[in-house]
Amino acid sequence: VQLQAYGGGLVQAGGSLRLSCAASGPILSINVMGWYRQAPGKQREMVAEISPDGSTNYADSVEGRFTISRDNGRNVVYLLMNSLRPEDTALYSCKAEIRYFGGSYYYSDYWGQGTQVTVSS
Repeated sequence: VQLQAYGGGLVQAGGSLRLSCAASGPILSINVMGWYRQAPGKQREMVAEISPDGSTNYADSVEGRFTISRDNGRNVVYLLMNSLRPEDTALYSCKAEIRYFGGSYYYSDYWGQGTQVTVSS
């Protein structure tokens, strides 16, 4: 099972970016999918999470600016980031709780590689 993230880059303050993360492999089911970020010198923090039924959870700092969504048929999670601020600059990583064919009954956490988002002032 692998997660592959796409979509980071350099953008001016006030701009937008959309991140994508696709899960691949012998996947049986995916529970919560989410995006996390880590800025230099800071701890990793949750940005947004989404359940299979579409219910969402956002960090206060991104509420109203970021939107998380998912395509359950394609095992993809998206993060649309609007009104970006310099303080949003970080390495963004996706995570998914996955059960795979032949694996444990329980969900395990899988992480994608990070994608860098840099917001210039």
